[in-house]
Amino acid sequence: MSGLSKSVLYDFCLRMGDNTLILGHRVSEWCGHAPVLEEDIALANTALDLIGQTQFWLGLAADVQGEGKSADDLAFLRDAWDFRNGLLCELPNGDFGQTLMRQYLFDEWHWAMLTALQNSSEKRVSDIADKAVKEASYHLERSRDTVIGLGDGTAESHDRMQAALDYLYPYVGEFFEADTVDEAAAKEGIAPVLESLREGYDAAIKATMDAATLRLPDSRFAHKGGRNGRMHTEHLGHLLTNMQWLQRAYPGASW
Repeated sequence: MSGLSKSVLYDFCLRMGDNTLILGHRVSEWCGHAPVLEEDIALANTALDLIGQTQFWLGLAADVQGEGKSADDLAFLRDAWDFRNGLLCELPNGDFGQTLMRQYLFDEWHWAMLTALQNSSEKRVSDIADKAVKEASYHLERSRDTVIGLGDGTAESHDRMQAALDYLYPYVGEFFEADTVDEAAAKEGIAPVLESLREGYDAAIKATMDAATLRLPDSRFAHKGGRNGRMHTEHLGHLLTNMQWLQRAYPGASW
């Protein structure tokens, strides 16, 4: 593999792994706080699935980097500006409806991306996608059904879900705007052309929102920058403070 290919693969794996790591930790914040026991368990399982996928992506990134680092090193020893997750993933949970709306908007993109990655020219990427897409399919089914149920539920649940959609929807555009890394990954066959996922995503989102009796906002490109490190919200710094506290307080400790 050429130096350029290694760099592109490394950056791509960071993006995939940081998405699942940061969203997984966000979802884990519901453990012990969900509205009912069944949802508490379901959200905890979703968080575990996402963090488990992180192990694959960041493990591959560390291997490609070739500096003797591990997935844990990349997860716990980087600062906020070095993370490459989409901004949607780091936003606060809000209420239960906002958490599930965020999950659904991510799940539709995640499933589409992983499905495309099953045909990656890089076998290690396609192998990860083959494993992860099964979990992503379940996450998508659950979050879609919950969004529909809450949106087409009581007046209060409908209003809360509409407010969540209005707040979160502008962040989804970032997942489809390609930069030089995305373009190189597509050119080498590592990943799909991002815009190629847009039509299917839009159709799926519209069908779900129609079933949920929710109105899609006009804007979908207002927020961007997390994936290439130009901008992160202050929320990521707060999340990392909690996520990385033990490793930073006791560097290199083992049990």
